[in-house]
Parts: sequence; structure tokens; C-alpha cells
Amino acid sequence: MNLTRRNATLLIGFGLLGGAAVGPASAQTVSEIKGRGVINIGMLVDFPPFGIMNTDNQPDGYDADVAKLLAADLGVKVNIVPVTGPNRIPYLLSSQIDVLVASLGITPERAEKVDFSSPYAGIRLSIIGDKTKDLASPEKLVGKRVGVARASTQDTAVTKVALPGTLIQRFDDDASATQALLSGQVDAIGCSNTVVAQILKVAPGRFVETFPLSQQVQGIAVRPKQTEFLAAINAFVAKIKADGRLEAISQKWLKAPLADFVAAAK
Repeated sequence: MNLTRRNATLLIGFGLLGGAAVGPASAQTVSEIKGRGVINIGMLVDFPPFGIMNTDNQPDGYDADVAKLLAADLGVKVNIVPVTGPNRIPYLLSSQIDVLVASLGITPERAEKVDFSSPYAGIRLSIIGDKTKDLASPEKLVGKRVGVARASTQDTAVTKVALPGTLIQRFDDDASATQALLSGQVDAIGCSNTVVAQILKVAPGRFVETFPLSQQVQGIAVRPKQTEFLAAINAFVAKIKADGRLEAISQKWLKAPLADFVAAAK
């Protein structure tokens, strides 16, 4: 995907795609998925470079490459189903999809709802804001408007450090939060390093990354108690780490080596 297309993703975002076929997704075991011949994988398409739409209007990105490798490892076809940040776990728990490869940060709260694989990706979260304003600490955010994607780990991270008087505004996704920053609707947003990089390309000189929030690892998620399925996914993640395919995906989409805290995670 070219830079113009990626910028458009940031500026306007995406809704759910029409026409994405979702077959029955109630399979609980690897053999059931193999018997069906297709795996339905939920993925964000508004979170570049992890999830985007390419020039052929097809899901693409880091997560798409991982999803395709997972399907190939199981010997089945892949059906990528676009999801949003707020609905991705409900889609999984309601059996509309088999698994999530959707930039889902591993947190204790989420681990109460879904089971996670070992990490396959990781990001850093920070605040980026108007360069003309002093936003260098949580104290400096008091009285300021700070945008986040609703129900995201950056939402959690910003809420955790926010002092009374910080005006947190929640948006449907990162693209909407980014548009609010670019248009001046908010003074700053909490986001990942990948979104920071895109903003600095779209609007050079206007914004600055002010202070870090946290770093997180992302896991492939399945419904609880799918022990055999999760074991197969963990074996898959270990395999693509060991043979260099995950490193190649990181270099392709992030233009950087696989993060140490991801590569070493078990």
C-alpha cells in the first residue's frame, strides 16, 4: 500500500466491510476447522500497518500476513473478517469468527474473557500532541482534551495516568482519534508507535511525541477452553519466530526488527 493510501486510512478510517462472508465459526478443535476447510479470522482493517485495506480493497498488513500463514499452517483457506476495536472480542465470543489476529494487546482484563497465544507482535504506547503546547507529563494534560480509541489498551493507559481535570474523549477507532487531533478537536491522543509514525508523516512539524505510557505485546485470541486449538496456535507462533518468517513480516510492515520483548516471549 502506498503512503497516500495509508494517509487516507488515518484521515477517514474504515467501517465494517460489506460482503465479507462469514461461515459457521463454532469449531472448537483443529480437526473441526480442517474438516470445514476454512478458518474465519477477525482482523482490524483501520490500524496501519497491522491492519489495512490494499489497493484491491482486500485486508492486508502485518496481521493479515500472520493470519494467512496460520491458515496455511492448518492446511485450510483463510477468510478474514473485518472487526472493530470494540466488537472484536464480542465477535469471537459469539462464534462469528474462530480466532482473532487483530492487534489485541494481552491484558489481565482481556485474559478473563479470551485465551491468548504467546506474543506475535508488540507496540509502544505514548502521548502525541500539539507541538505548541506543553504536554510533557500527566500533570500537563489537566484541562487538555486527550483522545483515545474506545476500549483500547491506550484508553486504559491514558485513563490510568490521567489526573482529575483531564478531558478524555473516546472515539470509535484510532483513525477517528487521529482525525480529531489533525483537525484540532483534541490537543493530544494516546496511541501506538505505528500511529505516531503515520501522524508525523501526514503532518510534519505540527505534532510531537511527548511522554511514554507503556509497551504491550499482542496475542492471537481464541475462546476459553479451546486447549488443543491454542496449543496448535502456540506451536505455529513458535515456528514462525524460529524460522524467521515473523522477523520478515516485521521488517516488511514495521521497517524494524521484531521487538526484543516479543522475540523473547514464550
